Amino acid sequence: MNRILIIEDEKDIVRLVKYNLEKQGFEVLSASDGASGLELARKEKPDLIILDLMLPKIDGLEICRTLRQDSRVPIIMLTAKKEEVDRVLGLELGADDYMTKPFSMRELLVRIKNILRRARAEESSVEAFQCGDLKIDLSRYTVNLKGKPVSLSSKEFEFLKILIQAHGKALTRDQLLERVWGYDRSMDIDTRTVDQHIARLRDKLGSEARRVITVKNVGYRFAVEK
Repeated sequence: MNRILIIEDEKDIVRLVKYNLEKQGFEVLSASDGASGLELARKEKPDLIILDLMLPKIDGLEICRTLRQDSRVPIIMLTAKKEEVDRVLGLELGADDYMTKPFSMRELLVRIKNILRRARAEESSVEAFQCGDLKIDLSRYTVNLKGKPVSLSSKEFEFLKILIQAHGKALTRDQLLERVWGYDRSMDIDTRTVDQHIARLRDKLGSEARRVITVKNVGYRFAVEK
């Protein structure tokens, strides 16, 4: 289940967008001002952000600029402004798409699905690489540590693959459960299962276990940097 964050101060728009997104199976979070929206984006790590340009406390352009310092989360900007300079500035700051109000809900849904599809394709584009003493081939399901093969279970490898394909982004335990088991919140699976698999994975990665980083109150990420 993809998680979408709406940062928008117009309550009617939030209700409309949230209702339609939840009907499509998305999990939806919302914030009514820029400061709380930025805080929620950093804490919850959504898969996509719908971001209004004119917001109390911190405007949408500043939120986009701040998030792009360390995040690749897809962003769709919404605004009542129609001047070309606003659209261009938003895109230059890293927004993935731009819609002006009033907008078609059907068109917004199509754009969201297309952007998420592209994001998944980009994540899966990583196939084979080396970092430190680890050599990983995701297409062949092989891992070598200092030239020697590492024997991972299918689930341990899936965790490693998903973390690598997130390109350094921290993933929550729920996100990892969803991607490995197809889990949703209605299923009776303890999120501690993630911690147990991560612990075994780290044990097998030996000197490179440090690359699987615990992000406090969030989940885990994989560091490819030296």
